[in-house]
Amino acid sequence: MKSEHTLDARGLLCPEPVMMLHAAVRKLAPGEVLQLLATDPSTQRDVPKFCQFLGYELVQHAEADDEFHFWIRKGEG
Repeated sequence: MKSEHTLDARGLLCPEPVMMLHAAVRKLAPGEVLQLLATDPSTQRDVPKFCQFLGYELVQHAEADDEFHFWIRKGEG
């Protein structure tokens, strides 16, 4: 999955990855995609809820080698 931006939150624990994600997504232009890299298992629960609550699209989610990768698209509106 292609992304215009990457946020590396590996090694950080809840709530830091979601707080950093919130700040980063606000800087995106509508339609841009941000890739979040995380190692905290709670991001698997928190990131989808964050996207649903704030209206962002969770385009893709993958897990590999104890890392969690999320691709989040900022809405057009």
